[in-house]
Amino acid sequence: MAMEAHDIEALIRAAFPHARITITDLAGDGNHYAAEVIDESFRGLNRVQQQRAVYAALQGKMDGPSGALHALALTTKAPE
Repeated sequence: MAMEAHDIEALIRAAFPHARITITDLAGDGNHYAAEVIDESFRGLNRVQQQRAVYAALQGKMDGPSGALHALALTTKAPE
């Protein structure tokens, strides 16, 4: 079952309540999304650490071929 953009945002928001989050459905198919997450907690972390934190917030929704979320292009950063 494909995920909706608001479901992805809700999972990320639960872990990063003060983040600026933008979710875009890249293909219009509910399976290929892009997410931009800007949060102060990323300050001092490298990109891999930031992205691991966001993937952890997705609670396994991308795990394996039966995952609810097929693809997520992820951009993370601390606010400027």
